[in-house]
Amino acid sequence: MSKQVQDAYIVAASRTPIGKAPRDIFKNTRPDELLVHAIRSVVAQVPGLDTKLIEDTIIGCAIPEGEQGLNVARIGALLAGLPNSVGGVTVNRFCASGVTAMAMAADRIRAGESDVMIAGGCESISMVPMMGNKPSLSPHIFDRDENVGIAYGMGLTAERVAER
Repeated sequence: MSKQVQDAYIVAASRTPIGKAPRDIFKNTRPDELLVHAIRSVVAQVPGLDTKLIEDTIIGCAIPEGEQGLNVARIGALLAGLPNSVGGVTVNRFCASGVTAMAMAADRIRAGESDVMIAGGCESISMVPMMGNKPSLSPHIFDRDENVGIAYGMGLTAERVAER
């Protein structure tokens, strides 16, 4: 028996303004609070939506620690006033975290596991610096040259890819 894959649609989108870290106007605004504004904005764009129908909030975060740590997706959903029944999961895929969160939400809808999802990204480089507050990589990550993406970050990874 095969199940029909259904379509997934983006019905509302929002983002917060950005600034130049670490001096920007949002340098003292918590990333979870910025997430609250984005969530409230997308919900407001769908006035007939019963928020109890939202199955989950999937939020990407490249450095999930400090003010954007724990499960920032669930924290954002609750602070935004969504019902306690709305779940939350935080995804870390470095620079692709937000787009991965959206793909995961679309996949859940397409597979028939959910009808309404919220997905996106949340990050504050002003509050949580690149590589985090206390990076502690295993020294063995440097043992194999192909791990350059983990060991050296996106800038040097891009240089290495360009070389190849």
